[in-house]
Amino acid sequence: MAINDPIGDMLTRVRNAVMAGQSMVAMPSSKLKVEIAKIMKDEGYLEAFELVDGEQATHKVLRLKIKYVGERRARRPVISGIERVSKPGRRIYTKKQNIPWVLSGIGVAILSTPKGVMTGARARQLGVGGEILCKVW
Repeated sequence: MAINDPIGDMLTRVRNAVMAGQSMVAMPSSKLKVEIAKIMKDEGYLEAFELVDGEQATHKVLRLKIKYVGERRARRPVISGIERVSKPGRRIYTKKQNIPWVLSGIGVAILSTPKGVMTGARARQLGVGGEILCKVW
């Protein structure tokens, strides 16, 4: 089945895995998904991620290890919310001075800029705007 919004599919898989209490989630890989996973790991929302060969040699699979805090019974996910902002039907772009703050700086906005995929804070430092892909908090 064809996926019209691969990034939305990735975020939905992560959201569903968090709500179900799963520790790993797998999905078809792409360069953009790997960059988003790298940012989420650097910001502390994921424990790890890895690229593995899928069942077919032509496809790679991206596996994300979701981060939890607390002991077994009181275990809580680090990701409390994840939201897709710019969609294929309606792209949302921002200038460098209008990059949104997510929960007053607690969360992270992930942007696709001319200088690559980065967080909103990094885009502010470099003085670039771009497409707001998603928000994670």
